Amino acid sequence: MSRPHTFTPPPCAHARQLRTPRGDFAVLDASPPGAVRGTALLLPGYMGSKEDFIALLEPLSAAGYRIVAVDGRGQYETAGTDRQENYAQGELALDALAQAAALDAGGEGTVHLLGHSLGGQIARAAVLLDASPFRSLTLMSSGPAEVVEAQQLKVKVLSDALATLSMAEVWEAMRALDPPEEAATDGEALRRRWLRHRPAQLIATGRQLVTEPDRVAELAAVRLPVHVLSGERDDTWPVPLLDGMAGRLGAHRTRIAGAEHSPNTDRPEQTAAAIAAFWDSL
Repeated sequence: MSRPHTFTPPPCAHARQLRTPRGDFAVLDASPPGAVRGTALLLPGYMGSKEDFIALLEPLSAAGYRIVAVDGRGQYETAGTDRQENYAQGELALDALAQAAALDAGGEGTVHLLGHSLGGQIARAAVLLDASPFRSLTLMSSGPAEVVEAQQLKVKVLSDALATLSMAEVWEAMRALDPPEEAATDGEALRRRWLRHRPAQLIATGRQLVTEPDRVAELAAVRLPVHVLSGERDDTWPVPLLDGMAGRLGAHRTRIAGAEHSPNTDRPEQTAAAIAAFWDSL
């Protein structure tokens, strides 16, 4: 999961509820200081939340974009249920379409969609259902199909634990396995976020990560500009795999130096600059 350095949004952003026909979603909504060049919807990854994008909000809004980072259903501050079927990928994709519709004040095709990791798979599924609300798609550290075998094992262990232990017990077990430097910097805010996730959401979306089919050909058939962005190292989808996916899509490709699976928190300024440059090019 991404580890944001703070859970306090910058002055340009405020926390609010985004109301849609599919329910209300907790968002951070950042407005540019001048004219709005475009609007972007940002979907977080597995175990993540809207706060994973906090470090991107100020530079992207300064570039002229309204940025709306969202908690998906059952993530952190957005309500969810204890029924795993409510977190099927198709349901989450319909949520993203509803969120985009709530933001699309200028007509069809005005929202830039960005998904990190699991959020990229949900974003791809939304585009494949209906690409018309979107101006572009950015897949951040999100690969063509299922995660690598080592990550599949981690997801299975976590899902098994979630089925039998409390969220607090699972958190303590995860912290015990972390490297000392990560355990020292996690902070109470990360723990509070974890405790508010719905276990059913984590189990259902974890299953998606380990079973996702390769849908690159389907996405390539959609006439939508795509940006594949990652760090220079990734232990969830190897960088050469992401390179190959970008080639198959004819996508714009960016590697962020010094970043790993979460360039949004590892190197936020460079990541924001690359995202804004792609949007500007359109």
